[in-house]
Amino acid sequence: MKTRLTALLALAILLGLEGTAQAQNLGDLFRKVTPSVVVIRARGREVSSAGVTRFSEIGSGVMISTDGKVMTAAHVVNAMDEITVEAVGGEKVAARVIASEPGADLSLLKMDHVPASMTSAPMADSNTVRVGDQVMIIGAPYGLSHSMSVGWISARWPPDTVYKNMPLAEFFQTTATINTGNSGGPMFNMAGEVIGIVSHNISKSGGSEGLGFVVTMNTAKKLLLEKASFWSGIDGTMLTGELAAIFNVPDPPAFLVRTVAKGSSAWDMGLLGGETIAIINGQQIAVGGDIILSVNGLPIGPSGNIERIRSDLAARPAGSLFTMKVLRAGKVIELTGKTQ
Repeated sequence: MKTRLTALLALAILLGLEGTAQAQNLGDLFRKVTPSVVVIRARGREVSSAGVTRFSEIGSGVMISTDGKVMTAAHVVNAMDEITVEAVGGEKVAARVIASEPGADLSLLKMDHVPASMTSAPMADSNTVRVGDQVMIIGAPYGLSHSMSVGWISARWPPDTVYKNMPLAEFFQTTATINTGNSGGPMFNMAGEVIGIVSHNISKSGGSEGLGFVVTMNTAKKLLLEKASFWSGIDGTMLTGELAAIFNVPDPPAFLVRTVAKGSSAWDMGLLGGETIAIINGQQIAVGGDIILSVNGLPIGPSGNIERIRSDLAARPAGSLFTMKVLRAGKVIELTGKTQ
């Protein structure tokens, strides 16, 4: 009996030490990687029933190179006029989009300069991540900067299986808490390497109790770093079927422009966004903007042409001319722009 009691006591002490060690490791890991994490504050224009209004977006990001490149989620910055990156300690730096892939909810920013308090985070081979691995997410939920949540990888989903608007993204599903403001933030493994970029949370109530999805790092490296990427700075609605007929599109499908980011190639060439909201078949659609029919002679439709257009523009040297045919106020006109 005495031997059994001694063994149980030893086991309890061992488990307690393991719990303390794990908590210490998480704290050490948080302090190690936090200098690479940023809060992203972006300002843009939105079309509503009140017309064109200004709005702000808060997200997160992670610096992945010493020259100031920051990975984040495309929906945080893609069509924004102004982007500010906030480092740990509060220093704010202007940034701009240099690559974007909305089909995987990924964007790459370049800061004007790198704050002295920041360090870059190493990127992992996300193929080595397994279901059941413990992970850490750091971001700005509800604007509360550099907050940590911890959980596990609960599933891995191949491209074009989770979210139809993000067909290019391979996702990790995680139990780590994700809230508004975490989007674009890094997911770390226990070695302090970035294994993914937070995308979104699916929840019936809109809270954090739903399913969290994170784009894998190998997807991010492939789409943002290993291939040329074109930032359009455009947000809008694809016009197909009945919608194309309602808007009298001569060569459907086409793309109805909602907003255009200042400083983008589309803005510089004079592309116009929407001015008001209309309810069409129960759907809110920003109307009054240009309808893009083709780019460099290639029609927006059929399926797959948008990716071909983006790839062609991304491969061109900065300053290369390209043309865009748009339907504006019932007339087809041609705009000329330059790649950045």
